Amino acid sequence: MLKNIKLLRNFMKGNLLLYSSAIIALAFSTLFSLMGPLVLRTTIDSIIGDQLIQNVPLPAISAVESIGGRSTLAQNLWIMSALLFVLAAANGTGIFLKGKWSAIASESSARNMRERLYDHLQRLPYDEHVKAQTGDLIQRCTSDLETIRRFLASQFIEVGRALFMIAVLLPIMISLSRRMTLVSLAATPVLFGFSAIFFSKIRKAFKISDEAEGEMSTVLQENLTGVRVVRAFGRQPFEIVKFDRENQNFRDTNYRLILMMARFWSLSDFISLFQIGVVVILGSYWASKGMISLGTFVAFSTYVGMLLWPIRSLGRILTDMGQTFVSLERIQEILDKPLENFRTNSKKPKIQGELEFSNVSFGYEADKLLLKNISFKIQPGKTVAILGPTGSGKSSLVHLLPALYDYKSGSIRLDGNELNTIDKEWLRQHVGIVLQEPFLYSKTLRDNIGIARAEARETEIFEAARDAAIHNVILEFEKGYDTPVGEKGVTLSGGQKQRVAISRTLLKKCPLLIFDDSLSAVDTETDAAIRKALNSNGRHATKIIISHRITTLSQADLILVLEHGEIVQSGTHAQLIAVPGLYQRIWAIQSSLDDTVENRKMKVA
Repeated sequence: MLKNIKLLRNFMKGNLLLYSSAIIALAFSTLFSLMGPLVLRTTIDSIIGDQLIQNVPLPAISAVESIGGRSTLAQNLWIMSALLFVLAAANGTGIFLKGKWSAIASESSARNMRERLYDHLQRLPYDEHVKAQTGDLIQRCTSDLETIRRFLASQFIEVGRALFMIAVLLPIMISLSRRMTLVSLAATPVLFGFSAIFFSKIRKAFKISDEAEGEMSTVLQENLTGVRVVRAFGRQPFEIVKFDRENQNFRDTNYRLILMMARFWSLSDFISLFQIGVVVILGSYWASKGMISLGTFVAFSTYVGMLLWPIRSLGRILTDMGQTFVSLERIQEILDKPLENFRTNSKKPKIQGELEFSNVSFGYEADKLLLKNISFKIQPGKTVAILGPTGSGKSSLVHLLPALYDYKSGSIRLDGNELNTIDKEWLRQHVGIVLQEPFLYSKTLRDNIGIARAEARETEIFEAARDAAIHNVILEFEKGYDTPVGEKGVTLSGGQKQRVAISRTLLKKCPLLIFDDSLSAVDTETDAAIRKALNSNGRHATKIIISHRITTLSQADLILVLEHGEIVQSGTHAQLIAVPGLYQRIWAIQSSLDDTVENRKMKVA
């Protein structure tokens, strides 16, 4: 709990003055509300009745004497009514200021939370994002954060109100009648104990409910993201059943949660109303016997409700606090994840593209290597092509270059500098990578290409698009470069998305370019046009191309063949087709297919 309170205080940093002002306003509001029953009691006992004025500050007595004493007030009861009105107005003003300042402070604190969370997520290692469930992360950054904001806006302040009211009210009640005070407090130990038990159980229930909501959000997010796959395979009924299962689980956990709260509120209401009933019955009896004054009875009838309300509302506060603590723990789980080491104080050398691997090994798990003793060297401006079956480690190899993962052993040297000694942000500014499944933002084509360099001129965007063989296609669209592409580029074909992603990478003008099977969705003619443009306009850049298409690989200066995480063959196209092996087999198959297609075209002609 202390850890959660500390985190809550950190989130409130910068807004403590506003929260303090809200608590002070609430304290004055509570004080004015407590003065009302005292004025009413004095009016009944000492102005309408003939008892001496008791438990009233001396300045107030002096003020009464200065206007003619009790007789004047008895003849002008509107003065007491006006005093009650002033107290009510002051109480309302305090409540207004409390609401305003606490709302401003809570919204500002929520903004700070969002910024801190977003900043932390941006700086987490790539591997954390790969393993995480996006829907659950979104739920933590939205629903859980909103739970904390609501608590800070209302219940957090109410804790101070409840404590202040109890601290001020008890001495007043004791000064009026100790006997009545003991009767009024009879139910408070029961309510406190009941609230404590409820708090311990409700936290567990809230955690289960939040996790169920996270699972439901994940299913929803995955379905919406993969809508093409769902529709293509006709899996809508299956997805509906899957979502219904998670929705039902969330509904059941929420129902149990609501049932727990309903039992608490109904029982606490019964205890509170029973307590008020006892005070009214005994107070009426004692007042009729002259053991207490009528004004004291009226004051206690009001005060007992004021006393039981904060004690009873303590259960609501504990409920929200339990939910808030669960949300804090879920957010803290994100904040506790170690940030990526960007090596900001490391080297920032000039990068030209000379690359050397020496006995590099890597695995996502410590005891299971995916790459084993990889060694090769490439000069600046040259092209390396990589071929291999699925799971051979091709993508893992190129993911080491922008330091998305750190290699376990061996050495990778870029222009003579060990890769793991170079500032990561500096490195990534000089390494351009195009993935097989490119991600496009729900923006225009111009924005998606220009995101690589915010300062890029329009002519540079056009040039990059020409090199990626997408410029003429874009001009055919009704809005040209201002065409919105939809979420993840859903309005474009697979080949068009790949070419937009290629143009985006080319716009960076990096000395090291990586194409991770990013020409797989384009035809051979477009493939050849892109490679020609790369060799012409990007001749100074070192290029690494992963592909299963021999025509794409054939012009590379060095071809690596990977199997089971090891380089089993290396050389030029002419060298590799001359020796038995995987490369020769794939070349033979693809050449045979190409010949078959060409013969059919000739027959049709």
